[in-house]
Amino acid sequence: MIAPIAPFAIGRLPRIVFGAGTRARIADEAKAFGSRALCVTRRWSGGAEPVWRRIEAALVDADLSIDVVHVGDEPSPDLVDEIVAAFKDEGIEVVIAIGGGSPLDAAKAIAGLLMPGNSVMDHLEGVGRGVPYAGPAVPLVAVPTTAGTGSEATKNAVLSRRGPTGFKKSFRDDRLVARVAIVDPDFLEGAPPELIAANGMDAFTQLLESLVSTRANPMTDALAWSGLESFAAGFFAVWSNDPLYGAAGRDRLAHASLMSGITLAQTGLGSVHGLASPMGALLPAPHGVVCGTLVAEATDINIRALRERLPDSPALAKYDRVGRLLGAENAHASEDPLQALVDTLRRWTDRLKLPKLSEYGAGEAHVPTLVAQSGGTSMKTNPLVLTDDEIAELVRRRL
Repeated sequence: MIAPIAPFAIGRLPRIVFGAGTRARIADEAKAFGSRALCVTRRWSGGAEPVWRRIEAALVDADLSIDVVHVGDEPSPDLVDEIVAAFKDEGIEVVIAIGGGSPLDAAKAIAGLLMPGNSVMDHLEGVGRGVPYAGPAVPLVAVPTTAGTGSEATKNAVLSRRGPTGFKKSFRDDRLVARVAIVDPDFLEGAPPELIAANGMDAFTQLLESLVSTRANPMTDALAWSGLESFAAGFFAVWSNDPLYGAAGRDRLAHASLMSGITLAQTGLGSVHGLASPMGALLPAPHGVVCGTLVAEATDINIRALRERLPDSPALAKYDRVGRLLGAENAHASEDPLQALVDTLRRWTDRLKLPKLSEYGAGEAHVPTLVAQSGGTSMKTNPLVLTDDEIAELVRRRL
């Protein structure tokens, strides 16, 4: 019998320009939307500074009038409001975001608010004022320089406020999606291994959680699987700076990250990201590190719970398939691909030297708060509902 395909919908995506050297097209793509630009980027230093100087020169040569603002740490609502207030009356026609997840997320929020001119706290889910976003947004050209968040393909701007009363929440709307995403793997050249590890494991986690999400569909499954194959082929070549396969590895890793952004935007995520949100608000831990350090144990707990409570879940077959993809490292993969998957992810955690949460100040006293605050959007699409005891166990395993 042929099983029917359940109805599904795919949200808006940017026009995607992918490939080595495509950063040369930033100026032309931006100029299509106007000549007055706001560039939201990171601070460039050391060997990366000449790259920025060439991009800046190309923007000027294209007769773009540009202002530049820098976003370093995870962006806060206050930073977004400050930048919007400074530029809302400056006639900005296009926002160009160049950097990792922080500049890209900040730029989405800024582009969305430059024309309305109001505070992002009007719209921030869960902690904001609940005001519906009416737009319009200034066109956004998104250029990721890391491979991890996939933010260039999503509609949510993740903003944070750290501390005991802090939060990590999204301003989310289809109108925030970039008009154009330029994904150039060459930006990854020379990136330090600890950055590749954190960002790469974020992308991997997003792909895996998208694949087993309760909102997954045949289209997102195909894209997530494509991303997982690319990740498996390229990640360690880039992380180890392999001189033979570095360029091809960068292509694969950038593709994996892009696919993770596309799929998470359509399916939601799971227990790792459900916990990463309150952890990011409470602890000074980079998001990718949190994902990387949790994903092995989260996968183990999900598989155990599915076997006990939902043995017919399609998520188990998907975990099995990923276990077979990654199981070449494990001589016993053919005997139990599910255990092989968990074993492989645990080896990656050790090999990449991903720190435990205690290194960022987490302790037993934080467990009840993290459990209580983990039930956000991401946890709702985990392949099954985890108990509070299972979520607490997940946190404790990585303290």
